[in-house]
Amino acid sequence: MAAISWKLFRVGLGSETVVVPLRPATDFPRRPTSLPSLPALWAAALEAPRTALAEPEPDVTDVVEAPLAEPKTPLLQRELRLPRPRRRHRASRVVGLRVGSSQLAAAHVQTNGSVELLQLARADLPAGLVSGGEVRDPDALAAALKAFFSEHKLPRKDIRLGVASGRIGVRVLELPAIDDPKQLENAIRFAAHELIPIPIAEAVLDHVVIGQDTAEDGSPVRRVLVAFAHRDLVSHHVEACRRAGLKVVGVDLDGFALLRALAAPPAPGLPPRAVVAVSIGHDRTVFAVSDGEICDFTRVLEWGSGALDVALARALDLAPSQAAGVKHRLSLTGDTPVEGLSAVQLEAARSALRHELGTLARELVSSLRFYQSREGSLDIGEILVTGGGSQLPGALEELERLIGAPVRAGDPLARVTLGRKVVRPADPGSYAIAVGLGMER
Repeated sequence: MAAISWKLFRVGLGSETVVVPLRPATDFPRRPTSLPSLPALWAAALEAPRTALAEPEPDVTDVVEAPLAEPKTPLLQRELRLPRPRRRHRASRVVGLRVGSSQLAAAHVQTNGSVELLQLARADLPAGLVSGGEVRDPDALAAALKAFFSEHKLPRKDIRLGVASGRIGVRVLELPAIDDPKQLENAIRFAAHELIPIPIAEAVLDHVVIGQDTAEDGSPVRRVLVAFAHRDLVSHHVEACRRAGLKVVGVDLDGFALLRALAAPPAPGLPPRAVVAVSIGHDRTVFAVSDGEICDFTRVLEWGSGALDVALARALDLAPSQAAGVKHRLSLTGDTPVEGLSAVQLEAARSALRHELGTLARELVSSLRFYQSREGSLDIGEILVTGGGSQLPGALEELERLIGAPVRAGDPLARVTLGRKVVRPADPGSYAIAVGLGMER
């Protein structure tokens, strides 16, 4: 049986809330830091395990990826190694696949010095197959994936899969400067016993050195990004793809893909600023912060645009499915009437939507405060928002008013070249993570 490996990184969010005011980039100068870019953010995943899928464990929180200890049946490699760099001038093609709770999105991307988008595809996904980033019905998901790839004539190999869940996480450690790789790995695994919220025996671990500093006593220390995940979380997704006849070559974190799609490289000569990217999905929102080189912080918020449907349904006494149709005709700005709603109902609907967006704004502010409470955090420049749940007219303006920082729509197609057969979609935000999954950098 072939082995599996994957490579994911994420800075996790603790349970504590640190209340500090947000620092806009114009008010607080930031002392310069220089951290090298992470190597490739994914590693080849070979053929998926052919074992039955177990139900996810509900009580484990905050988990990402790295080498798996090999069980009695060799499901996964004993050690994980970063992929070798691709040869220069050699074109590569990858299909970025994002499996959400309400839809599938795919982007066929070619990298050959520049990034060319060859194909985009999207389809609705029946409710209940995926929830909270967890696969609930692997057989039904496999059938949906098989039909999706057949209908859109997508390549079935070289698939890079995205995952996002509260059971994925990364921490940053400061360790003595150890040159021997095996000794460094042992030191990291020893520290991980107190670091991660799941037993080491049930976790996959990996690490990458992201910088070097000096301790208070003058001794050199290394900053190490440690990634960890529960093996079932990722293997369930990979197994569903295998059953659909898809060859997964990499598994990546949605937050990293989002930043690759939206965050342009930092402008030379300017002080560094935090790039904040947000993707609003149906039941989750991906939040990620980059310093322009690496993902410095990321979190999955348990809030999605489905909450707007529920709030609207309560305000208008409708079913959530009916409210979703009404939402698409609404705008939070202007006084344009909406067919089928009286002036009183229209005001009640807008008030309910604004109130629910306030919940998202509080989650974002809490995440930004936590990020800025950490040593070495950057000042906030702007917040780039994308995803299918960001399409409500006036929503970004409302978030900017509530958060107090600049908010604008992120364009995931700005950093790619559209192929001859690709027509720019009206709502490219729905493809943001899929496009980022297909990008090398």
